[in-house]
This record gives sequence, C-alpha cells and structure tokens, in this order.
Amino acid sequence: MKKIFCLLVFLFTYTAIFAQADVEMADTMRSSGKIYVVITTIAIVFVGLAIFLFAIERRVKKLEDQNKP
Repeated sequence: MKKIFCLLVFLFTYTAIFAQADVEMADTMRSSGKIYVVITTIAIVFVGLAIFLFAIERRVKKLEDQNKP
C-alpha cells in the first residue's frame, strides 16, 4: 500500500512539474514548419535502429541455430 501511494505521489508531482512548462521553442518551430523536419528525422532514426536491431537478431539466431548440438 505504501509503494502504491508513493508511486501515485510521484506521478502527480511529475506531471504537475511539466504541465507548467511553456516551451517557446516548440511554438516557434511549429509556426515556421521546422517541427516536421525534426519529427521526420527522429522517425527515420528510429526506423533505422529498428531495422538494424532486427537484422542483428536474425544473425544471432542463425548463429545459435548453427551451434545447436
């Protein structure tokens, strides 16, 4: 019960801290259209990482299958 209470207090405190932040940089980037470039770049990086990790997973699985007795 104590852990759940502490978790709830932490979550409410965390959201209250960031709910008060007014980010002018995001508004500026959104108004000039540059935010779409940032989002696209982040998406490309994440997709590239996902493809890379799946390729490594396939290679590791192939090596594990070769070394099975």
